[in-house]
Amino acid sequence: MYIYNVTITLEPEIETHWLEWMQQVHIPEMIQTGKFSGALMTRVITDQDLGGPTYSVQYRCKSKEILQDYYREDAEKLRARSARFAGKFIAFRTELDVIQEFS
Repeated sequence: MYIYNVTITLEPEIETHWLEWMQQVHIPEMIQTGKFSGALMTRVITDQDLGGPTYSVQYRCKSKEILQDYYREDAEKLRARSARFAGKFIAFRTELDVIQEFS
């Protein structure tokens, strides 16, 4: 399994609207691409000042190749839909290669 992780720090005044948009629009659209089997959205809790509320969304996919397909076919279009929040958040993306899952 492969995980596409997006960590986002927001200006506090957009948090409520952004959360609603993410949960009702953006994450479902990401899943609808067919590239991801699911997503986990978390709030980052830390003693450090990150500059605003910070969230992490982890999208699960079967392989790096499928993630590359997402980058080629869907990323630009879906990222553009966040334009309403332009200048009010900082995002960074990482890829995680799952070695083993324990339960």
